Amino acid sequence: METEQWGRRIRAFRKLKGYTQADLAKELNISLSILGEIERGNRLPADELIKKISDTLGVSIDEFMEIRD
Repeated sequence: METEQWGRRIRAFRKLKGYTQADLAKELNISLSILGEIERGNRLPADELIKKISDTLGVSIDEFMEIRD
């Protein structure tokens, strides 16, 4: 999946679940700037971080990877 797509999907699920960027970054134990870079598509999250995001938001990795037209 493209870096931008990961970012868009993570941002969409974060908002859907009611997290601010600051809240999610704190929960994931990463900096707010790193999460911002991921959501803007400037940084690809590592597999371990994708798993943590998935678990924290209660969304399967398959749902993150699902492409919508």
